Amino acid sequence: MSHSTIATNGVHKPAPPTSTSSWRPKEMAGAPKRTTFAFDSMEDALESFSAGEFLVVMDDENRENEGDLIISGSQCTTEKMAWMIKHTSGYICVALPSDRLEILGIPMMVPDNQERHKTAYTVTVDYKHGITTGISAHDRSLTVRALASPSSKPSDFTRPGHMVPLRAREGGVLTRKGHTESGVDLCLLTGQPPAGVLCELVNDDAQGTMARRDDCRAFADRWGLRMISVEMLAQWRRQHPDVNA
Repeated sequence: MSHSTIATNGVHKPAPPTSTSSWRPKEMAGAPKRTTFAFDSMEDALESFSAGEFLVVMDDENRENEGDLIISGSQCTTEKMAWMIKHTSGYICVALPSDRLEILGIPMMVPDNQERHKTAYTVTVDYKHGITTGISAHDRSLTVRALASPSSKPSDFTRPGHMVPLRAREGGVLTRKGHTESGVDLCLLTGQPPAGVLCELVNDDAQGTMARRDDCRAFADRWGLRMISVEMLAQWRRQHPDVNA
């Protein structure tokens, strides 16, 4: 899989998504309702993620008790970003390793992180080339693909912006069982640039309530998505140390 960049008049731009990125979620008409809850297998989830599909990733019910949509940043097209915005809170983040953030000159958002789960928010960014205001699905997808591109430079981004990079903890889900670390680990386990795009699923109701476990399972089945948990990802990494992220 190639992740090279295109140079136009000396300006570096992220490579267009690979051919596998033509996949789009399709609503499964008449999907049977489950009588018992079950996650999908890690093997199936990794295969789908590698092909540029979304995963629904659930964290512990005693932690956030939320399900996130996660997709590889290098395969996030405009259409996928638009669909993601429609079905989530819309506060789209992109998880990156700390060394990548340092290379791109993206610092932490605040010096004293008081967020409940210590989610490591950084200064927000927009890609500098080929966008308008930065908030559209087109602009945000372009920004995440640029963040995923190993050829991007600090000068390719404006600060602040409309994409929210998150700093993943070294060691991934083995050191912090969060969606941030899950996003990076999934990319690394499938041989993709470590940039996982993620956002919390919400219910399609008047209050926009957060989607919990059974809500997330029903959503995944409705759209033909694989669903796993952060704990499953951690167990997979412990059981397969030779393919560890």
